[in-house]
Amino acid sequence: MVCQCKYDAEIGIRIPRPLGQGPSRFIPETKILQVSKVDSKTQVIFEDTFSTLGRLDNISLVMGFHPQYLESFLKTQHYLLQMDGPLPLDHRHYIGIMYRDTLESRHCSYLVNLHVDDFLQVGGNPKWLNGLEGAPQKLQSLGELNKILAHRPWLITKEHIEHLLKAEDHSWSLAELIHAVVLLTHYHSLASFTFGCGINPEIHCEGGHTFRPPSVSNYCVCDLANGNSSLDEMQSNQLVTDTSCEVEALMEKMKQLQECRDEEEASQEEMATRFEREKTESMLVASTEEEESAPTRDVSRHFEDPSYGYKDFSRRGEHVPTFRAQDYTWEDHGYSLVNRLYPDFGQLLDEKFQIAYNLTYNTMAMHRDVDTSMLRRAIWNYIHCMFGIRYDDYDYGEINQLLDRSFKVYIKTMVCSPEKTTKRMYDSFWRQFEHSEKVHVNLLLMEARMQAELLYALRAITRYMT
Repeated sequence: MVCQCKYDAEIGIRIPRPLGQGPSRFIPETKILQVSKVDSKTQVIFEDTFSTLGRLDNISLVMGFHPQYLESFLKTQHYLLQMDGPLPLDHRHYIGIMYRDTLESRHCSYLVNLHVDDFLQVGGNPKWLNGLEGAPQKLQSLGELNKILAHRPWLITKEHIEHLLKAEDHSWSLAELIHAVVLLTHYHSLASFTFGCGINPEIHCEGGHTFRPPSVSNYCVCDLANGNSSLDEMQSNQLVTDTSCEVEALMEKMKQLQECRDEEEASQEEMATRFEREKTESMLVASTEEEESAPTRDVSRHFEDPSYGYKDFSRRGEHVPTFRAQDYTWEDHGYSLVNRLYPDFGQLLDEKFQIAYNLTYNTMAMHRDVDTSMLRRAIWNYIHCMFGIRYDDYDYGEINQLLDRSFKVYIKTMVCSPEKTTKRMYDSFWRQFEHSEKVHVNLLLMEARMQAELLYALRAITRYMT
């Protein structure tokens, strides 16, 4: 078969068609909420999104499984990128382009493309897009903080903060730095969600369209090399095994753990030991999958050190102090600092964290009236554990009971090396659960990652201030 461009003879131009089938490579298009079939509240949210962005983007369509969260996310993002704040609009979008998580940018241009368009629309200087050397020195100086924040936030110190605040000719104010830190953590975590849900590029973006016509079997053979066919779905179907007892087994474990809680509480020493054990075991969890596709846009010029990547919190021969959550919490410390230097945004951020963490429909797959709080807390605390954050009142022994290895592989990959997330990984965990429940997992992972990064950065800023 020979691929030919689709051509409209009447107007004399080639007509593009979407390269991907629907908003997500992982979720069948028929499973994603259609605008014409959603409830009235979701319809209003979609309409507001369209009027604000000029488009209904694929991220919003996938998040639309959970309209309460989507509404909070869009409100927070709009405030962060569009409303009055310490940083000018072009700086906000430029940070999104140039300082996105290094690995994410090298392997996917989805989010970069969106910010390039927005950057130019708000009057950004096109010369800045040629690379770091074309950007103002003040923005270039964020590079070190960004790469550490994205991959090893526990290494951030007050000296990093001081370096930015006391630069002679291009220093940052505290308010500007808070805004920049929140932007960076927002972009890093959103990159994780984008990969974790297999979000397809928009049709108007690079990598989002093709001029090849669909064949009788609904794809062109030339698309196979790009992974744009139902081949992945056929392969994943071959992997499906009998999981009829998977949900019941998980629910039984939750019941047993609750009974153990009621009967006996572990000592503080034992709780600390279980945290260290789980932290060590998390280092043994690693992805063996390869990336599914090559980058479509060369964005490596935007990074000073593209080889810098995630490393486990406490590797052999190294010692990094555990971040004891009660010593610096979001509720008691981070929230007030953000709200003081970036008025009202701390409140918006807190609401988004709370909605993601507490969101529940009291369901697990086909079961109803289920209390899922134990499972949600295990997922959230496992991510923070990978970042070296410990909660003294949590029994980390529960994590191994509730999260199996395939789920842990997905979590660690999506949070720490999102560009390596594959459909096979997505399909391999919680095989009886609905796609909406897996999207909810991604919301938890995204917000837990963002909060972990923020805690380290805000603690360093607080130490500088005191």
